Amino acid sequence: MTEAELLRSLPVLAFQSVLLLSRLGAAAMIAPGLGEADVPVRIRLAVALALVPLLLPLLAGQLPPQPEDIPGTLRLVVTELLVGLWIGGLARVVAMALSVAFQIVALAMGLASVLAPDAQMGAQTAILGRLGSLATAVLVLSTGLYAQPLRALADSYEVLPPGAPWPAGAAAADMAGAGAAMLALALRLASPFLLGLFLVNLASGLLARVAPQLQVNILVSPAQILGGMVLLGLVARPLLDSFLAALAASWAGLPGL
Repeated sequence: MTEAELLRSLPVLAFQSVLLLSRLGAAAMIAPGLGEADVPVRIRLAVALALVPLLLPLLAGQLPPQPEDIPGTLRLVVTELLVGLWIGGLARVVAMALSVAFQIVALAMGLASVLAPDAQMGAQTAILGRLGSLATAVLVLSTGLYAQPLRALADSYEVLPPGAPWPAGAAAADMAGAGAAMLALALRLASPFLLGLFLVNLASGLLARVAPQLQVNILVSPAQILGGMVLLGLVARPLLDSFLAALAASWAGLPGL
């Protein structure tokens, strides 16, 4: 390519890069692992920018030309942003299952009032919920699962090429399904602790009936916390393995995969 040809192609390359960055950047802002609130925004944008020159040669043929009017250009860019948020949001919602499960565990252990700031959940949350958020990021990055949303983004250009109508109905249905799957997974992960909470409450009620003069709460609370910690230590490994398997299976259904 001569210098003159390169100069003539610069506007086209710039527009195509903006389209790619719109979808990739929107997903990078909220995708699990990379899109954690603890990761600086500059790093997230840097990763999205680094992906643009890698994918541009592969996807340039699927990108539409720049519309002649400004509203058409804005509509195209906004649609790309929505697609990126859709894919990244689907991955994020399911990944929240571990944090929600750990909040249920904290409730079962009697530690729900021990709070810690959690920017990812948007407010203060139980300390175990914060641990779940951090564990999710570590597991996604250390096991290589982060590659699935990235592959879904790259392959989504075949399913949802730029310029195609925004599938609002499908997007809403997918988000609702992801939310339901997240809650079901969280309850399944926390089920041993919910069973333990039921048994503790049952024992507390029986003890209060048998010996009403005893301060049951004073006796039960330390045992509840200690028993919860022991149970968490016993089931931590299979719990995390089950979470990773369910997360990988859910992400295999992301748009584009």
